[in-house]
Amino acid sequence: MGSAAPQPIGIAVTPTGDAAVDARLRRLADADHLPASGHLQVYEDVHRGLRDALAALDQRPGPPAPSSTTHDNRS
Repeated sequence: MGSAAPQPIGIAVTPTGDAAVDARLRRLADADHLPASGHLQVYEDVHRGLRDALAALDQRPGPPAPSSTTHDNRS
């Protein structure tokens, strides 16, 4: 019995609209052309890239924080 060539699993990836995330998700297709022993490296690379993209969201400036001073307009 010979070893069969890797077979693509054919999972569709829906674009997120974020270029960095979409590039990482497309990278998952690389595993389709590798034997199972090569999948871990691809998955770890994708995970690392997605984790970095998520961490970058924390670095972006957000809206200003609400003022801690309250005004009482009652007279």
